[in-house]
Amino acid sequence: MLFFLPEALNNINRFREQIVPAKRARAVPRNKRGIIMGRFLVLAKKTFSLSLIFNALLTIACASGIIAGFYWFFPDWKPFYPYLVDGNVFWMVIVAGVMNIFPSARIGRSSKIGRFLFHHYFYGFLVLLTSAFYVVVFTPTSLLTIFLVDNTSVVVNVGRFFLLGGFTLVLDDLPDVSKRVESALNWLKTKAHQGGKILSTIQLLTGTASLYLFIAVGFAVSQTSQWVTLANFILMATILITSITSFVFAKRRIWLNIAANKQGSVQTHH
Repeated sequence: MLFFLPEALNNINRFREQIVPAKRARAVPRNKRGIIMGRFLVLAKKTFSLSLIFNALLTIACASGIIAGFYWFFPDWKPFYPYLVDGNVFWMVIVAGVMNIFPSARIGRSSKIGRFLFHHYFYGFLVLLTSAFYVVVFTPTSLLTIFLVDNTSVVVNVGRFFLLGGFTLVLDDLPDVSKRVESALNWLKTKAHQGGKILSTIQLLTGTASLYLFIAVGFAVSQTSQWVTLANFILMATILITSITSFVFAKRRIWLNIAANKQGSVQTHH
């Protein structure tokens, strides 16, 4: 019996050497899946942030076009009357869109996805320049009034889309443009923190105005066939998203949770 003991021990050791790598081989895919899932969640969070910024800009663009319509191009026009009491409600929607940009960008800046060759703002400026060239050369509208004129042709809307996309990338990465820009933004955030209660109230009010506008446009579209257009459906969708995000940011008291650190930059507490 003792004669076979060394051979038995060697067999046990070889068996253990075969088992351990097998366990490691099974563990590696799990780690890889965790890493891939983590990267996917970070990318999804960044995409969500960019989508909210884009929506805020789209809300501003849509509201600006309607305001330009009843102020300058069609003085007697009452948009979505009688369901909308006054077209000036669109001014509040513009304020809601502007106020949603910073909290939306904050969501993405908390996720570090790195950069490919250049900062994101570089690609944003590149898209803006390319889009501006396209608008000037291939569309019948002026670059300065492209968001104000009543033109829903495909070539014009393509220019609008890419201009908003370029602005989205730039705004998302705005603090990295230069130290002066970052310093100016920090100063603005400090002032926003000081008036946090007022800004939270304004965001709640403008969110309510956006929700009212969504309901009014919805009733108008459902009752008048000539208002059943793709442009109005896009308007309703972007205003609804702006309203919801305004309520969410107001509930999270985003403007009250901005604090300056000792170096003069600004931190936000989650």
